[in-house]
Amino acid sequence: MESSLKKRSFEPDAPNYTPRISGLMEFNNKSFSYALSILKSNEGDPDSCQRFIFNYDEPLNEEGHFIHTYEESSEVLESFKGVPLRVSLEDEIEEFTKKLWKSLDADNKVSLFVRYIDLETGKSETKIINKNK
Repeated sequence: MESSLKKRSFEPDAPNYTPRISGLMEFNNKSFSYALSILKSNEGDPDSCQRFIFNYDEPLNEEGHFIHTYEESSEVLESFKGVPLRVSLEDEIEEFTKKLWKSLDADNKVSLFVRYIDLETGKSETKIINKNK
């Protein structure tokens, strides 16, 4: 994942330079880990890309992490700062997806991808919301 991200950058959509967010999940004999990344401009400089990768080995049950593209709504959007936000996962994907979607800024949200995976069976369930659908 890390070597692939070195070949990528943020979106070249001045003046915001939209960050790119990626995730990778790894399953191995009922153990589980995941990584999240965000690639963003350095304080709006189109010539400087910052790459942040966050690794989570053996995460806690019913806990996840969340990265979003922007901090707040303004004329020039400011990229996400800090570490991914810790979130408690709901039992039902539909309920959790709605909760996440409602928490995003209405003027700036575009899409949301949520996936639940049962580590025992490998069965997954996915919800995608797209504002422009």
